[in-house]
Amino acid sequence: MSGLGRLFGKGKKEKGPTPEEAIQKLKETEKILIKKQEFLEQKIQQELQTAKKYGTKNKRAALQALRRKKRLEQQLAQTDGTLSTLEFQREAIENATTNAEVLRTMELAARGMKKAYQDMDIDKVDELMADITEQQEVAHQISDAISRPVGFGDDVDEDELLEELEELEQEELAQELLNVGNKEEEPPVKLPSVPSTHLPAGPGSTALRMTVVGNPRSWSCQWLPILILLLSTGHGPGVEGVTHYKAGDPVILYVNKVGPYHNPQETYHYYQLPVCCPEKIRHKSLSLGEVLDGDRMAESLYEIHFRENVEKRILCHMQLSSAQVEQLRQAIEELYYFEFVVDDLPIRGFVGYMEESGFLPHSHKIGLWTHLDFHLEFHGDRIIFANVSVRDVKPHSLDGLRPDEFLGLTHTYSVRWSETSVERRSDRRRGDDGGFFPRTLEIHWLSIINSMVLVFLLVGFVAVILMRVLRNDLARYNLDEETTSAGSGDDFDQGDNGWKIIHTDVFRFPPYRGLLCAVLGVGAQFLALGTGIIVMALLGMFNVHRHGAINSAAILLYALTCCISGYVSSHFYRQIGGERWVWNIILTTSLFSVPFFLTWSVVNSVHWANGSTQALPATTILLLLTVWLLVGFPLTVIGGIFGKNNASPFDAPCRTKNIAREIPPQPWYKSTVIHMTVGGFLPFSAISVELYYIFATVWGREQYTLYGILFFVFAILLSVGACISIALTYFQLSGEDYRWWWRSVLSVGSTGVFIFLYSVFYYARRSNMSGAVQTVEFFGYSLLTGYVFFLMLGTISFFSSLKFIRYIYVNLKMD
Repeated sequence: MSGLGRLFGKGKKEKGPTPEEAIQKLKETEKILIKKQEFLEQKIQQELQTAKKYGTKNKRAALQALRRKKRLEQQLAQTDGTLSTLEFQREAIENATTNAEVLRTMELAARGMKKAYQDMDIDKVDELMADITEQQEVAHQISDAISRPVGFGDDVDEDELLEELEELEQEELAQELLNVGNKEEEPPVKLPSVPSTHLPAGPGSTALRMTVVGNPRSWSCQWLPILILLLSTGHGPGVEGVTHYKAGDPVILYVNKVGPYHNPQETYHYYQLPVCCPEKIRHKSLSLGEVLDGDRMAESLYEIHFRENVEKRILCHMQLSSAQVEQLRQAIEELYYFEFVVDDLPIRGFVGYMEESGFLPHSHKIGLWTHLDFHLEFHGDRIIFANVSVRDVKPHSLDGLRPDEFLGLTHTYSVRWSETSVERRSDRRRGDDGGFFPRTLEIHWLSIINSMVLVFLLVGFVAVILMRVLRNDLARYNLDEETTSAGSGDDFDQGDNGWKIIHTDVFRFPPYRGLLCAVLGVGAQFLALGTGIIVMALLGMFNVHRHGAINSAAILLYALTCCISGYVSSHFYRQIGGERWVWNIILTTSLFSVPFFLTWSVVNSVHWANGSTQALPATTILLLLTVWLLVGFPLTVIGGIFGKNNASPFDAPCRTKNIAREIPPQPWYKSTVIHMTVGGFLPFSAISVELYYIFATVWGREQYTLYGILFFVFAILLSVGACISIALTYFQLSGEDYRWWWRSVLSVGSTGVFIFLYSVFYYARRSNMSGAVQTVEFFGYSLLTGYVFFLMLGTISFFSSLKFIRYIYVNLKMD
């Protein structure tokens, strides 16, 4: 049955909609498609904004947004095609309706003609009506073909389109929810579950001991993601971790850690205290540097919205047992502070309040802060500053509780937003934490002037006095050689004294040459590592708002600079006649890594036993070990191969005799101990003042930002070490003692011993650190620090002495 036949309903049982109804239904369908088209365009704009937002922060999230945008654009193109088809169909039906009206008029005209010509021949009339009917059927077929194009359904159900639109909305919403924390966008760091806690039985202990229950959870066990984490600390170098907000957008506040105020490296998870805690703890993805720094960020119950003030909102109600109250009392007595993080801005405050007054009678009051006032400053759509205050809050007393009594607490909080004219966080003078930690680091000109004067004196001593002595020695020795050259052919050492007489022994290779080359290789690696860290800091590649950025950079640079240690060690080992180069490579790669691993194992075990967040999970340890095995060790071997193959002969300016010369007795002031004392004390005195600020940064609460001065002092340290090494080597050779190889390493390398002794003084006199956790970590890593300085300065000292000795013996005339 043709389309017009259905419309007219002639001789047929089926009765379809009238043309007017069909046109009206098509118009309603067009409205639905237009609404769907507007929705798709809106979603495309949202995905485009998402891609722009994560373009410089999370590349995978941006790519996911662009993929979703591409799919929405395809749906939009299909919708546009469907809408165009419906419009074409509606116009065709309207045209078909017009044609039907024309044909109806023609039919009426035919009936009139038949009535008017009744007297005509019946056969002619039948032929005329047959022609009209045939034309009508052709018109019906044309109209039906136009109204139903190929590939399109007989009709479009409005309810189905509405359901499709709702499904599309639900699909987009579900996709956005699934993309939160998607592993394809950002590999999450699975942190250990919060353990149950108990305090030590012994009073006065500074460690808040925790018993870990359950299996600790850590981040992914694949080594490739950890390399990516090493290359990035969550944000690009020098890029502030600032999120752009709209008014009313939620601002997530993460709880991080708690710990004693005077023990920076003793930290615990915030939820290990009896505080308001969600039923399910969700941790934030952290970078490697943040995990190494002891951060364990988890979402909190605080509800904060951008630019929306809150007045004393209830956080939770708690019923504390006497054991939990005692745990809080001990934490408050140990001056525990907490650290929260809002948009990568740390905010800190004390857990409670302690007051002691009077001698007789003595009063000891302890109170818990149950209300926190958050103050946040914004500029445009960015958060610039965050702080927490308890200035106008009265603490809740924890005194006088019976053992079988429960303490009811209600925790509340307020949020106050204010606009600031400061555009960048780094422009604030108050710093990150609003003055919670003391800030005394300024440009310390006394240290710089002291170091400069010492450097000028030493350089002047070497360049003027020592060179004049050398000039006189060379003139005397060369004159003696000319006067005795025509004499007997006996060795001209007879009658000579000083450093000339040992020219046949001064380049005699030392014992334990493999160990010496390993020391030089690892020392050269740490020289490159230290220089690289300071240069990166000078270039602004470390964001002060990101936790542990320098830790990540140090691990990455250590792994990459292993090739330097392998090259230097193997190259010099082959030059001085070493044959067991494989053993030399193994010794080089173990010279620092083994002491570091042993020290770290002891420190990490103490942290683990006390439940500190500074203890690394087992899987993280395996990941770091894998990085060393897959990056550090192979680069050491590759560097060793290149160093061995590129090694040239030692090319000593003097011939070495087979039989060693006897060394005359040396005065006490030329002994090894005296040389180590003098050679270590002078470089240490050049950095002693600056060393205090370094310790205050590493083991205190300061933030070191004077990297230009640090680079200058580092250059002074190397210069002083080189100068004093040359002077001590000359004095040693003048006493006819040719055992300068190891002496040059030990003389200036002993600066590391003075640095460790200073660390002991700093711990006892300049800090308030206490407790087993902090003490073990402080002295363990202080030993490693002194060892690193020994390797670095010993390397500088050796190569300076070697260059000096080559210079003086090249200018000496000999047979």
